[in-house]
Amino acid sequence: MKNKIGLFSLTAICFILIFTSGCKKEEDNTDPIPEIEEPRVTDIDGNVYHTVTIGTQTWMLENLKVTHYRNGDPITHFTNTAQWQNLTTGAYINYDNNGLNGDSYGRLYNWYAVFEGPLLAPAGWHIPSKAEWQTLIDYLGGAAIAGPKLKETGTVHWVAPNATATNESGFTALPAGNCWTNFSFLGTASYFWSSTEYTDTWAYSLLIYDNDLAFISFGEKSSGRSVRCIKDSE
Repeated sequence: MKNKIGLFSLTAICFILIFTSGCKKEEDNTDPIPEIEEPRVTDIDGNVYHTVTIGTQTWMLENLKVTHYRNGDPITHFTNTAQWQNLTTGAYINYDNNGLNGDSYGRLYNWYAVFEGPLLAPAGWHIPSKAEWQTLIDYLGGAAIAGPKLKETGTVHWVAPNATATNESGFTALPAGNCWTNFSFLGTASYFWSSTEYTDTWAYSLLIYDNDLAFISFGEKSSGRSVRCIKDSE
């Protein structure tokens, strides 16, 4: 009797193993579920930007690095920092005149490139106004706490320790610095132009510092600052 029970048990186990093996084989042959591609934007130079939606706004994830206006006209590439602050027409510069910085952090543009002359942003996008920057800050809880939620985490770009950065918004702000009479604040500050004028020679910007503050201030239009684009309202 014990032999019969043992033979029956062994047969049952073999059947189960064969059945489950067949199921596994069938699963392995199933086509994988295709991944959904995230939205992307391409500028006139072919640079590709990812996007992120924060509240009611959709933003580019990377700083602009285009060297042509939307209509194809070239943006003046200026390299003389001693004369940079005297410009009154659109221009861009790479931090430390190093093209690798332009690739990593985006170009630094003066305000004349941002708002005067041909359009800078890709079709369907624009340079945010002061009010649109304020909407972003308010959505993230205000100037005192928005900074860490906007900043890229880690110390690849921000100076150490950058311990409070969470980037929970997904905005991934980079400390691209500034250019006026010289280059400054790479690694410690983000300066983002708005399209809104303050005076004839000054315009509003969003500033994010390594002390976690994120607030709207203003700078001379001849300053070289980062540009981050926002999607047009539908």
